[in-house]
Amino acid sequence: MNWSLFVIVPILLIILMVLASTIKIVKEYERGVVFRLGRLVGPRGPGLILLVPFIERMQKIDLRTVTLDIPAQEVITRDNVTVRVNAVAYFRVLDPNAAIVNVTDYNRATSQIAQTTLRSVLGQGTLDDLLSERDKINEQLQRIIDEQTEPWGVKVSIVEVKDVELPQTMQRAMARQAEAEREKRAKVIHAEGELEASQKLAQAAVIIDQNPLGIQLRYLQTLTEIGAEKNTTVVFPLPIDLIAGLFHRNGQTELAPAPSTPGGSTQM
Repeated sequence: MNWSLFVIVPILLIILMVLASTIKIVKEYERGVVFRLGRLVGPRGPGLILLVPFIERMQKIDLRTVTLDIPAQEVITRDNVTVRVNAVAYFRVLDPNAAIVNVTDYNRATSQIAQTTLRSVLGQGTLDDLLSERDKINEQLQRIIDEQTEPWGVKVSIVEVKDVELPQTMQRAMARQAEAEREKRAKVIHAEGELEASQKLAQAAVIIDQNPLGIQLRYLQTLTEIGAEKNTTVVFPLPIDLIAGLFHRNGQTELAPAPSTPGGSTQM
């Protein structure tokens, strides 16, 4: 009996090892790349996969989209500004055979090529381009990285620049620039308002000149506005035409010659 146990147990272990190397289960989002005596057979799955024991070997590849966080990179832009930029990339394996045969570790290879491309592309542009043309830069990064990873069977779908860290001195300089730009816009708007007001005043002067009574109505309206503020001092504008008549009569009285008597003498 003891001898039979010593014989049966090793046989059961060998059978279990053979079954474990023969029966494989591949999930829906995976593919199994099979090698037969070192030669590539091709992908299999999903589902139950049967392999020839000790002859065929299978390696699983995940086909789901991978989120790759690109570490922050020190970048010197074309206008000699040092910034720290990090990004994120989304990629997935389209060709399991190429992802296994053409590259050792496609995840690490994609990460390294993404970091190198990020530094290269951002170094060719200026700081203003990096801050204002983010969509264009993202598209350029995606195209270059996708071209580099295509031989590995990897498709890079999206690359996004997440954060741009500027030095403190550059932040203060940009703040001063923004403040000066706003002051410039305020002065331009004020000058445009003065120009428009002068044009409207010129048009009003032409209209009032055609009807002189309009200036008196304007005087009365001004008095109404002053009285509404409950001021103790009321300034009453006097029409110039009324004063001009008084000045005209006084001038004629002073300049008129005194009546003379016959004989050339003046009667006092």
